Amino acid sequence: MLIIPAIDLRDGRCVRLRQGRRDEVTKYDGDPVEVAKTFQTQGAEWLHVVDLDGAFAESNSRNRETLKAISEAVSIPVQFGGGLRSFASVEQAFALGAGRLVIGTLAVESPKTLGALLDSFGPEKIVVGIDAKGGQAVIRGWEEAGSIAAIGLARAVADLGVERIIYTDVARDGMLQGPNVEATCTIARACGLQVTASGGIGSLDDIRRIKAVSECGIDSVIVGRAIYDRRFTLAEAIPVAGE
Repeated sequence: MLIIPAIDLRDGRCVRLRQGRRDEVTKYDGDPVEVAKTFQTQGAEWLHVVDLDGAFAESNSRNRETLKAISEAVSIPVQFGGGLRSFASVEQAFALGAGRLVIGTLAVESPKTLGALLDSFGPEKIVVGIDAKGGQAVIRGWEEAGSIAAIGLARAVADLGVERIIYTDVARDGMLQGPNVEATCTIARACGLQVTASGGIGSLDDIRRIKAVSECGIDSVIVGRAIYDRRFTLAEAIPVAGE
C-alpha cells in the first residue's frame, strides 16, 4: 500500500484544517518546497498538494506558484487539487507541473465536463475526490452539501470512466482519531474503483488497520497532520504500509 504525504496550502504556507473548516487552521513552519523535498528524501513516491484557498474560492495565485516550485524541485509526481472547477483551471494546473489532478466539486456539478476531462487527459491523470459528511457528498471546500450520496457519486463517476477516487470522511479529517475504515471499504466495494483513503490517520496502527482491509480496493492512503505533529515520520510509515 502506498503512503502519500500531503501538503495543504493557504497563501503559500503549509497548514492543516480540522474537519475541513476554514476557521480551524493550524499553521506549520517550513517552506512547502523544502517539505516536499524532505518527503521525497524519506521515500515518497507521490505528493498530494491541496490549494485550500482555491477550494474555498479565494485568491490562489500564490498557491499555484508554490505548485510550480514544488513540481520543479522534486522528481516524483505531484497530485494536486483544490478549486479545479473549469477546463481552463485544469489545463493551468497541468502546465504548472501537476502529474495528476483531483476533481471534486466539478464532478458533482458538471459530469459532462468531467467526462470531457477524462477524454482529453485520460483516467490516469484525472481522479475524483469524494468528500463526505454523514454519507453525503460535500462540495465547494466542504461547505455545501451536494445533491448526491457519496456512494452514488462513486458509482456515477465510475460509469464515466474514472479509475480512482480519493475518499475523505470530513468529520475525521485532521482529527488524528483514526480513519473511517468501514465507510471507505463500503464505497470501494460499491464502485469497484481504486481507492485512496484520506482523513483521520493519527498513528502507525491506523495505517495497519487500512492495510488489513486493502483487499476491498484501498491501495493507498494520504497522511498529513500526523507527520507534521510528529506522531511518526514518513520514513517510519512507508515500511508499515508494506508489511
